[in-house]
Amino acid sequence: MRLLVLCLGNICRSPMGEGALRARLDASPLAGAVEVDSAGTGGWHAGEPPDRQAIRCAAGHGVDISGLRARQLRPADFQAFDWILCADASNLRDAQARAPAHARDRVVLWLPWAGIEDASEVPDPYTGGTEEFEAAWALVDRAARATVQRLTHASALGIIDR
Repeated sequence: MRLLVLCLGNICRSPMGEGALRARLDASPLAGAVEVDSAGTGGWHAGEPPDRQAIRCAAGHGVDISGLRARQLRPADFQAFDWILCADASNLRDAQARAPAHARDRVVLWLPWAGIEDASEVPDPYTGGTEEFEAAWALVDRAARATVQRLTHASALGIIDR
């Protein structure tokens, strides 16, 4: 199973989401069975590390994302990943517009896909401060936990091979 977390520039929400998801997967029975990456719909920050506030926020939760580098969503990603998990509706629209017809149903809003019913989007903390980054972390970590739960259930049903 391969998951791609997607936001706008791949320096805040998606690298935090990638880090949270990797940490939760590594601590689960699915360790080693699920690959995670992240990307942005835009390429402005390609090759750059995550935003320093994102790095600091994730580190405060025991997750090191400092080695990640931003990249833009590529056409090959629609073939390579089982699910493209979008941070917000704008990312979803942009990604679905680029997706081949056969892949559009695998490009989803991450929070609802993970089963989170009281929120549908992860707000972009880019222009904010510590509070906004912590709020984004809380949502991506919650989504990571819910994703692990969903995939653990799928694994028990034999849907995910190890």
